[in-house]
Amino acid sequence: MSDAVSEMVLVRRGTYHDSVTLMRVSRALSDMPGVRAAMVAMATDLNVSILRELGFTVPETDPGDLLIAVRASDTEAAVEEADRQLTTFQRTDPAPEHQPPLTTRSAARNPADLVLVSTPGEHAFAEALDAVEAGLPVMIFSDGVPVWQERLLKERAETRDVLVMGPDCGTAVIGGVGLGFANVLRPGPVGVVAASGTGAQQVTSLLDWAGTGVSHVLGVGGRDLSAEVGGLSALRALRMLDDDPATELIVLISKPPSPEVARAVEESVGRLRTPVVRAMLQEGAPDLTEATEQVLRALGRPVPEWPSWPSWPGGRPAGKAIKGVYAGGTLSAEAAMVAGSGGIVDYGDDAYTRGRAHPMIDPALRVEALACTEDTDVVLMDVVLGHGADPDPAASLAHAVARAPATVVIALIGTEGDPQDLHRQATAFREAGAAVFTSNAQAARHARSLL
Repeated sequence: MSDAVSEMVLVRRGTYHDSVTLMRVSRALSDMPGVRAAMVAMATDLNVSILRELGFTVPETDPGDLLIAVRASDTEAAVEEADRQLTTFQRTDPAPEHQPPLTTRSAARNPADLVLVSTPGEHAFAEALDAVEAGLPVMIFSDGVPVWQERLLKERAETRDVLVMGPDCGTAVIGGVGLGFANVLRPGPVGVVAASGTGAQQVTSLLDWAGTGVSHVLGVGGRDLSAEVGGLSALRALRMLDDDPATELIVLISKPPSPEVARAVEESVGRLRTPVVRAMLQEGAPDLTEATEQVLRALGRPVPEWPSWPSWPGGRPAGKAIKGVYAGGTLSAEAAMVAGSGGIVDYGDDAYTRGRAHPMIDPALRVEALACTEDTDVVLMDVVLGHGADPDPAASLAHAVARAPATVVIALIGTEGDPQDLHRQATAFREAGAAVFTSNAQAARHARSLL
């Protein structure tokens, strides 16, 4: 059998598949014998750039085209497998007896409590507006929605007396039901309003470690406390939790708000009956772990020692530079603030997720980043568990951690109830040479101490 390797790049014009399906097909091809490199993806600028960095010659394409790129000893067999996989992932169920609703407007005619919108960003506004007009609260998982559309949706929601969560709302928990990326949390007295998905996951996971549960987690989207949006959803969510008899204390989580919105929020908080703990990532404010400890003290509950798994003795020598390889935007901002490093990259940012699955699902970009750390002494990264996330992040990331030229420090965000088995994940990363912390702030401090 010949060991010669050839490459093939096919363009399927106007053919769309969702990013999670394409990630799975890419993984399946990469595991085939004789395949050196494989990527099946929509032809976004980012994906085309990655393929060219991998040495593929990519023809002119549009973002709506599908790319199949393979470097292998038998490219035709790999492409045939790609087509088979894509066909397998397509819906094969028999036609239903009754036609399901084709639009949000028609679906809203049936009994419903909430609408979840997860479409490409350019299509999310119309679907969310239909939900609002039907008098239903809506969670917009989609990113890439223009800020003026967000403001318009939330202004309209005020007139309809409903809550808009998002756009780019990655996490919510309503009455114990997780939406988007959600950890398994025990029920309890703490309500959360979060202009931050991973920030909410960090705080609620630490609370769970301390034996304290949550009533609801209301994500409002990362831009809600900006001057352009005006905190409309955060103010409504605060009032909703204040009226909830199961909520004894509220946590407000956000990256730095605009000054005028911060004043409006403070005025609103002053009118609430329920006490509020603020977890705002800004200079002089407590980090997310410290804010969680404030919550526990306010409830009269003990503050535990947050679990960590130090790296094996005799690790690699410390140095002078920290590189951050993050999936969570708020976690990356907190890491930069605590570690005092500007080299923290958020791979969950819109610029990295157009046409690709989020890095909490698809590790490919971070695996590549870990391999390119020759000029870095310490790599700081998050691994977020829970429903919606990679079912076994250590399976793909632990090998990359072990091969990384730098010392790796991991913030492992999750609970003991999460399906990935937090202790197994921690053990795998520790055996790969990483120091593992359940507190992102403590991980960042440890990374800084290595310098």
